[in-house]
Amino acid sequence: MGNFSKLIIFISFFYVLSSVYGYYNITNINTTLILNLNQSAHVVEVFTVYVSNASLSSYQQTKDAIGITLSDWQKIIYNGGLTQHILGSGHSVYDFAFLPGPLVSIPGGGYATLTMNYYVKNATSIKNIAPRKFEYTLNDSIFNFQAVQNGQILPSNLRFNIIIPKGSQIVTLYPLSDSPKPNFIENYTNDTIFSWYTGEPLSQFSFQYVVTESPQTEVVDYFNNLYKEYTFEIYIISGVILIVIIAYIYKKTFTK
Repeated sequence: MGNFSKLIIFISFFYVLSSVYGYYNITNINTTLILNLNQSAHVVEVFTVYVSNASLSSYQQTKDAIGITLSDWQKIIYNGGLTQHILGSGHSVYDFAFLPGPLVSIPGGGYATLTMNYYVKNATSIKNIAPRKFEYTLNDSIFNFQAVQNGQILPSNLRFNIIIPKGSQIVTLYPLSDSPKPNFIENYTNDTIFSWYTGEPLSQFSFQYVVTESPQTEVVDYFNNLYKEYTFEIYIISGVILIVIIAYIYKKTFTK
């Protein structure tokens, strides 16, 4: 029997098996880390899931149910890949939302996307290196990718994206991103999205960039910090000024 015939038999057997027994498979993961100036990060993870024909109704019922958590979906999908790949300090996240998408039917089953949307704190550390210049360093301890002997590695079916504030200047980038391609002459001046998708090892991952604040931002930040530090005193002074104004108006109005 030729190899082609064996392949046809295998595909046919898999088709029949998946039609009879429930089967899920995560075919692709897209994890995007959006870094903010306040050291937090917004994370969006999209999981593309193959659903066998026998599991279509089960998926739809679970999708439409109320109160189904990520833990419930993990038991249904039964795949270690359905997890948060970015974890904040102390493995905490906030404003977490999980959205199962509609089914797209294909012969023998269908595809659906499961989306996680959440935020983490302390995604970066920050250092003031010059007036209005701040160097941000990504905290790789927030990574929760595939564990190997020497650390972590990106799964072969996962694309990892980092988005930095517009106008930032890259200082350190290792390993070099798959997209955009290395640009040492312009030092990634106009790039804000960096992606890795070839199973990169993360044991020595390093990502640093510099943000230069505008003079207007510096002034606003100064007064915001001043207000936070002296809130009580400002309220007292404002109250005294208000009393003086009221007293002055009263005197002008009723002493004539």
